[in-house]
Amino acid sequence: MHVLLQAYSKDVIARASKIKAIITDVDGVLTAGSIIYDNSGNEYKIFNVKDGQIMKLLQWAGIFTGAITGRNSQVVRNRMLELGFDVHYHGIKDKISQYRSILQEHGLKDEEVAFLGDDIIDIPILQHCGLAVCPADALPYVRQHAHLVTNAPGGGGVFREVGDLVMAARGI
Repeated sequence: MHVLLQAYSKDVIARASKIKAIITDVDGVLTAGSIIYDNSGNEYKIFNVKDGQIMKLLQWAGIFTGAITGRNSQVVRNRMLELGFDVHYHGIKDKISQYRSILQEHGLKDEEVAFLGDDIIDIPILQHCGLAVCPADALPYVRQHAHLVTNAPGGGGVFREVGDLVMAARGI
């Protein structure tokens, strides 16, 4: 067994071994959930470089990546493009419908998708995906829907932690 997998339950490893796609929320997962505005209305967010480092390996392994965010932010669009996410949707209030569209368009099944979310708007997807993941600091009533609560808090490398898990569980 890969040393990284020793920290996870057999159920989480089994679920992770089936993952062909990782789809994530942004605020509270890829970021700590804070938004900084300056006096001119410019928006600033802090992303974790470790999350970006795993993207090339996921792409190399053929693992589909996506983001569904409730906010419409140019800063987030820029980061998604920079990292090369396969798809990213912004300003989405009905995330489960967008999730279903992604699955249909890309020939994916629920059990093949890991979804990372931290808030009430993410619960419907967490209830349907194959590997439901919440950051350590997600709201308690959201965490109860997760198969895995990461060691990392939002903005602390949650995507990286899941990417590493999926790669190891799949033997890559």
